[in-house]
Parts: sequence; C-alpha cells; structure tokens
Amino acid sequence: MSSKEDFYIKLKDSLDATTIFPSEYLYKFIVPSKGNHFMEVEDIFKDKLIKISSKESKTGKYVSVSIKIMLSSSDEVISYYRKAEKIEGIISL
Repeated sequence: MSSKEDFYIKLKDSLDATTIFPSEYLYKFIVPSKGNHFMEVEDIFKDKLIKISSKESKTGKYVSVSIKIMLSSSDEVISYYRKAEKIEGIISL
C-alpha cells in the first residue's frame, strides 16, 4: 500500500474517533501563485457552501488557501483531499 493510502486510512480512523458528523472541516492548501491553481481549488468545492480565504506569500510565489466547509462524513473529507491532490504543485496542510 502506498504512503498516500496509509495517510488516508490514518486520517479516516482519526476523524471517526474524534469528530461527530456533520461537522465543519478546515482545509488548508498551498498552491503556486502562477497559473490558475487557486481557481482549481475553488472548483473542487463549487457545489458546496464554503468560507474561503487566501493569502499570498511574502515572495509572491505561493498562495495559501483556507476553506471551511460543512461535511457529513470522514469519507467526504477524504474525497476532497483526493480531488485536490490532482492539482499540480498543491501542498495539503
């Protein structure tokens, strides 16, 4: 099994043990500021009501993105991480 799969298994176990769903979840990502990476992150969550904020790094090379969203299960939390990992250059925090 890949380390990515191990991460998702541990995350699911942790969320199931510590979170009562539905619950608000906070995603934090860092994306390159060049290109449309920020818009790609927004597009992942376009079907949900979200609170989104962003901040450019001091050097201007990156944008940090914070997203608060109401989710119904640990599986739903993980599904958004899986969608986000397809964005080139994204870092999930």
